[in-house]
Amino acid sequence: MTTYVALLHSIVLSPGKRVVMADLKTMAVELGFRDPRTWVATGNLIFEGEDVPLTAIESRLEAGFRARFGKHVDIILRKAEAWKRLAAHNPFPNGKGPDIGIRVMRKPLGTDALSMLRGIAAPGITLALADGDLWIDFGGKPEETRLLSHLTTKKLGIGTLRNANTIKALAAMLD
Repeated sequence: MTTYVALLHSIVLSPGKRVVMADLKTMAVELGFRDPRTWVATGNLIFEGEDVPLTAIESRLEAGFRARFGKHVDIILRKAEAWKRLAAHNPFPNGKGPDIGIRVMRKPLGTDALSMLRGIAAPGITLALADGDLWIDFGGKPEETRLLSHLTTKKLGIGTLRNANTIKALAAMLD
């Protein structure tokens, strides 16, 4: 058995209606995964499954999500060891957890994306790549920056944003 961490890009089904984490865990069990557990109500799922290519499980989860909830959502998957490396490679260890954002990518970002974002980022925002994932020290309130509007699937590819506190909490759940 392999332990996986799955991040759902959006769990908003319609205005005012979000996926309930108990329903997400039930979906995982119905798809044949074991021991599903979640962290807060923002679409973070840890579970056990066969050791198969990540793309196969991502596709299976996305199809299961669409069948159960009636909406497509991108799901980014990592094996437990890769997740622990992600958590350990925070290039901003002295930053405040809520102010550090990580766009976890399905396919690694390149330096061209980093250059483009640096050209947009306001002073005080620091960007770094670690294994193709984008780390951002917003240096304050992330929701007050226009950089967020550029962290889209259309511009960067499939990925989803989490803060450093969530990354650390999910890593701790793997121990």
